[in-house]
Amino acid sequence: MALIVQKFGGTSVANAERVFNVAQIITETYQAGNSVVAVVSAQGDTTDDLIEKANEINPAGSKREMDVLLSTGEQISMALVALAIQKLGFPVVSLTGPQAGMHTDNTYGNARISRIDTERIQAELGKGKIVIVAGFQGINRYDDITTLGRGGSDTTAVAFAAALNADLCQIYTDVDGIYTADPRIVKDAHKLDEISYDEMLELASLGAQVLHNRSVEMAKRYHVDLEVLSSFQKIKGTKVKEVVQVEKMLIRGVARDNDVARISIIGLPDQPGTAYHLFSLLAKAKINVDVILQSIGRDGTKDVSFTVGKGSLDEALSLLHEHLASIGGCCLTHDSDISKVSIVGAGMTTHAGVAATMFEALYEAGINIQMISTSEIKVSVLIAREDAERAVKVVHNAFHFGD
Repeated sequence: MALIVQKFGGTSVANAERVFNVAQIITETYQAGNSVVAVVSAQGDTTDDLIEKANEINPAGSKREMDVLLSTGEQISMALVALAIQKLGFPVVSLTGPQAGMHTDNTYGNARISRIDTERIQAELGKGKIVIVAGFQGINRYDDITTLGRGGSDTTAVAFAAALNADLCQIYTDVDGIYTADPRIVKDAHKLDEISYDEMLELASLGAQVLHNRSVEMAKRYHVDLEVLSSFQKIKGTKVKEVVQVEKMLIRGVARDNDVARISIIGLPDQPGTAYHLFSLLAKAKINVDVILQSIGRDGTKDVSFTVGKGSLDEALSLLHEHLASIGGCCLTHDSDISKVSIVGAGMTTHAGVAATMFEALYEAGINIQMISTSEIKVSVLIAREDAERAVKVVHNAFHFGD
């Protein structure tokens, strides 16, 4: 008997028909002799609807109260799925995140998991029950409900799979696997049979929306076998695991991220400690910085540009304006009408011409590159947002995926 953790996203449980479809998938897995823990997201646009309701009452409401409100979406889904499974005649119990033993830190709205107590789930599985868990939520040391932020249900599923030492963690979505590009943009995108944790982590971090990067990072750390597959089609998905490639360079995918903004500080002092003072200021405010570009110093000054998520832009600008004099910059500019387009694949550093192929494709399409960032398994460029979809298409075409 295997222990399988399954996660179902919002589109998978969006209405009554889909809830029963999910119940069917879960019970078929159970009937095959497996123990099953299923993690569910809020139905469809429920989270957005709850945010809208909150804004009607108090747009400046506290993050604590927002967590109390937003956690109800997943609780509705867990109860509905459990009711459907009951109707199909199978033993089942639904648990909120706190009931399931999910403990987090005290960061409301984007909490991190501190520990998982599995006793309740283990006890329910020992009684032969299917366990349905509300994703995206936990409880902190003050016994307050917390939410895990974007992709929280993916993270919940992988965390429980790790804590329970599950044999497999299946992520059911509205797509049937991981593709070399968003198939809604690139019609001939190629579905991958498998992808490494590192490659999937880069794709997830760079805008691919199938899996959240925190869940992939956790899966890699705790050696959780992941599979991404469709809730609506009974076909083979994509395995995410440690993939060893022998002297072969393979570009796994092209990703686009529109949730990015660039900030530039002009005329910073060209002296030791400048970068430290700038980025430690942002780090203390828990503002994540991605691509960084620093110019060569001239006449005692230098310019620094970097990117942040759009949700952090206003806070970052306010903070930097407040401290601009102490940092030493003369002026501050920003641009939120940009996108990041990236290629990901193992072995890039040992194969010449990868970046050149990407840059040539963008050049021939008349797309200007504003900033460049590279690592061992990725090349990212910042471009105008209006060019992003076209850039994904021409770059994908340049690497001849599936040939």
